Amino acid sequence: MARFQVRYAAAAIALAAFFGGTGTAEAACQCSCVNGQVRPVCTSSIDIRPICTPGICPIVPPAIKPIAPPAIPPLGTKSCRMVQVLNPATGLYEWRNLCR
Repeated sequence: MARFQVRYAAAAIALAAFFGGTGTAEAACQCSCVNGQVRPVCTSSIDIRPICTPGICPIVPPAIKPIAPPAIPPLGTKSCRMVQVLNPATGLYEWRNLCR
């Protein structure tokens, strides 16, 4: 019985070291201004979407939507569409393909 517990503890420590070894935290989802409204934007379809607090976004400049080539949505999503997302580094809206 003690031998099983030692193996289990060793396996748990090895898994924790393997999956949590970098020590850096990266946000897979963040709240961003999308088409003038605060919305969660995630890098993966399996990420948990945060609840975004209402905020004030800059006014979306009028623009013609770029033509998106037909493509199959990534796994875990149903559809994709082109939206304007605020780039915090430049303070300008950029067209991005957003899948849900």
